[in-house]
Amino acid sequence: MDFANFLIQLLNSLQYGLLLFMLAAGLTLIFGIMGVVNLAHGSFYMLGAYLAWFLTAQLDSLLLAILLGTVLAVVFGWLLEWLLFRHFYQRDHLDQVLLTFGLIYIFQEARSLLWGDDVHSVAVPEVLNWSIPLTENLSYPVYRLFMSGLCVLLALGLYLLISKTRLGMKIRAGAFNREMTEALGINIRLIHGVVFALGVALAAIAGMIAAPISSVYPGMGDSVLIMCFVVVVIGGIGSVRGALVSALLVGLVDTFGKVLVPQLAGMAVYLLMAVVLLYKPEGLFRQ
Repeated sequence: MDFANFLIQLLNSLQYGLLLFMLAAGLTLIFGIMGVVNLAHGSFYMLGAYLAWFLTAQLDSLLLAILLGTVLAVVFGWLLEWLLFRHFYQRDHLDQVLLTFGLIYIFQEARSLLWGDDVHSVAVPEVLNWSIPLTENLSYPVYRLFMSGLCVLLALGLYLLISKTRLGMKIRAGAFNREMTEALGINIRLIHGVVFALGVALAAIAGMIAAPISSVYPGMGDSVLIMCFVVVVIGGIGSVRGALVSALLVGLVDTFGKVLVPQLAGMAVYLLMAVVLLYKPEGLFRQ
């Protein structure tokens, strides 16, 4: 592998890892702060992709579709938490699993009724539809760099929100001791609504920006959900920093595994998880 090919694969692994982080961050926030096992998280990724396809067709702009789709995802997440999830915080994890497993089927049927079962494509915006030449024969798409840059900005914003703001202080307090936080007069139900809406929005944004390179098709959230849980387990349940480090590791192993040892590519990520859990059973950065 020459340097140009190595650079392309490195950029691909970075882009894939950051996209996984967007998904895993939402999942680890919902589980780490609210204690909810959300098997329907992959469906929010699928919802985002279908919103990108549908809204782009209506607005003739993927960028506007992402902005409007983010707002719709936040509202949808807030309503879902208010109608369903807040009634399951104090219940057994098995009840939460059954709820979210049922939601997967509901979302799949709703998607089929609204948009059908066909495979759709989303065009890359004209302003981003060009490539940076690396050699005479190799180039790298600018849209993939845009995806990586947007994920980095959102990751930075998430860090600042949780670590440097008053709302973030309340979120961390509620995760550490819910009863004491409520005793201090903080509306913990409002905090949970914000966290769940944020988690749904992150997953939907990941689906919207991934739509032009992965197409839009039924069941696209299933395989992503499995990889998302792998990232959370490796990074440590409840740790956003662990989710970032783990997602980048998984991106590297998966991308270079497919290039260097394609026969073992399907199991490379799971071997990584096994090695990490062998030496650190609680993950790299468990909170």
